Amino acid sequence: MPLVEHLRELRNRLAKAVLAIVVVSVVAAFYSEQLMQFLADPVPKCDDLTNSDGGNCAIVSFNTLTSPFTTTIKVSLMAGLVVSSPVWLYQLWAFVAPGLHRHEKKYTYVFTAAAVPLFAGGALLSYVILPVSIKVLLSLTPGGSANILSLDEVLDFTIRMVLVFGLAFELPLLLIMLNMVGIVSGRRMAGWWRGVVMGVFVFGAVATPTTDPVGMLALSGPIVVLYFVAVGFSLLNDRRRARKEAEGPADDEASELDHIPEVVAPAEPVTTLPEQTSRDRVNGYDDVT
Repeated sequence: MPLVEHLRELRNRLAKAVLAIVVVSVVAAFYSEQLMQFLADPVPKCDDLTNSDGGNCAIVSFNTLTSPFTTTIKVSLMAGLVVSSPVWLYQLWAFVAPGLHRHEKKYTYVFTAAAVPLFAGGALLSYVILPVSIKVLLSLTPGGSANILSLDEVLDFTIRMVLVFGLAFELPLLLIMLNMVGIVSGRRMAGWWRGVVMGVFVFGAVATPTTDPVGMLALSGPIVVLYFVAVGFSLLNDRRRARKEAEGPADDEASELDHIPEVVAPAEPVTTLPEQTSRDRVNGYDDVT
């Protein structure tokens, strides 16, 4: 396909993806109040200003005149990006798929099918522990002080937690992908377990927006479990690959080619034919040929 056709197809794919995001965002704007309420639910809210003393609850408010408008736009765009993800992911896949081989397409289907529930599981776990993390942070408020939180900051905090947990759950899948393409073996991954466990807990302490150990343990524990699942899968895959190499290529599979050049013997001298003499040549050509 010429370069112009590729650019035209890319333009059409991007236009369809952007249109889907815009349409869903416009629809989500009509339900922005319910969406903001859902994202702010983990915050223990005070009934009125009289019982907001200390860290038992917080008052969620808008601190600037334009905050209601900007927060509505932000929540609507986020909902449009998430809800329309099947459309723009399909457009991305349809643009890339023609250049992939059959086995590459098969791996892509498998990894996409595994990545979606992993991200959803991490996002769900973050939303479950959000109330506990927020209560721990609010409990540090000294007596005589009130917590007045901006709704915009609360939404940013919630979205950041969801993204951190969701993307962190994709790390074991990345290790499996590296093993499938032959970059990292399962035995080597198993030898890294001490450093990986330590690194995961350090990552959990740094990546979580909260400073409490609940968020760190909630993020690091499942990742460690998924890491050992990835190690077990990689060991089984290495064993399967070794057994397949021992059996040799299948009937419908091409064998490996030897690309090492061999030494060519020197050329043998060419002898003249018995009937070819100099007097038989006419203008440099002989009558034999």
